[in-house]
Amino acid sequence: MMTSVDTDLIRVLGDPLRLQIVTLLARETLCTTHLVEETGAKQTNLSNHLRVLREAGVVETEPCGRFTYYRLKPDVIEALAGQFAALAEAARANADTKRACP
Repeated sequence: MMTSVDTDLIRVLGDPLRLQIVTLLARETLCTTHLVEETGAKQTNLSNHLRVLREAGVVETEPCGRFTYYRLKPDVIEALAGQFAALAEAARANADTKRACP
């Protein structure tokens, strides 16, 4: 059984600012203005990172007047965690499996 982990999603979440955004959104739904205040990032930089997170399916948007709110999609994070859990389980199950050297 081959266990795989979504490397594209790891790359998306591997950026420190994007991980900070995801961590903040795990606690509450926030608009861009809140995220600028919380992260100290420039608006344009933050918007680019939010676009990457949105395109990767990690966050969803909710328009509210002239603001856009961002919400974390927990199922995506949970699926990635499940992939790592399956990898750890495979390692446990095969701990005594050793291929002979030629």
